[in-house]
Amino acid sequence: MRSEVGIGIFGGTFDPPHVGHVVAATVARHALGLDHVLLTVANRPWQKVATRDVTPAADRLALVEALVEGVEGLEASSVEIDRGGDSYTADTIVDVLAGRPGGHAFVIVGSDAAAGIETWKRADEVRDAATIVLVDRPGVASPPLPSGWTFERVDIPRLDVSSTDIRRRIAGGEPVDGLVPPRVRSVIEARGLYR
Repeated sequence: MRSEVGIGIFGGTFDPPHVGHVVAATVARHALGLDHVLLTVANRPWQKVATRDVTPAADRLALVEALVEGVEGLEASSVEIDRGGDSYTADTIVDVLAGRPGGHAFVIVGSDAAAGIETWKRADEVRDAATIVLVDRPGVASPPLPSGWTFERVDIPRLDVSSTDIRRRIAGGEPVDGLVPPRVRSVIEARGLYR
């Protein structure tokens, strides 16, 4: 039995968030017995801003708040937005644990992110401060993992959904029913996002 409080940190751009994010977070929470999973909205996702326009952080936070509403154990987190600037996992771990004495961070990532984990800014600090939770999809080969890191693997159902596809569908006037919960769709429509 774990004595510390298990805090999942599931960071992302969430532009927009979708059902795949809820599935990954809830499955990881259950599989590892985590007390909470924070869906942490990146303030300025430095790896994406150079390649495409990113929806303002306040809008993405509102979408994540709508996504997790009523989902036990999941919370929207503005810690990276509150800090400002570029978003780095090392800083987020420090900020999250500062408010939770006795907590241990479990950073939830997909296999694509895990493949490049050693290239993250201040990767050694992340390695020393957190357990990395690798969410695997059945039938998808996992990348080789670097030594010296603490990893947990969690299998999640394979869902063919992506934020990129949702943005494309909305821009084209196509439905996104089933891909995003109705509350998220309502926020998208109310704020006129992705048109």
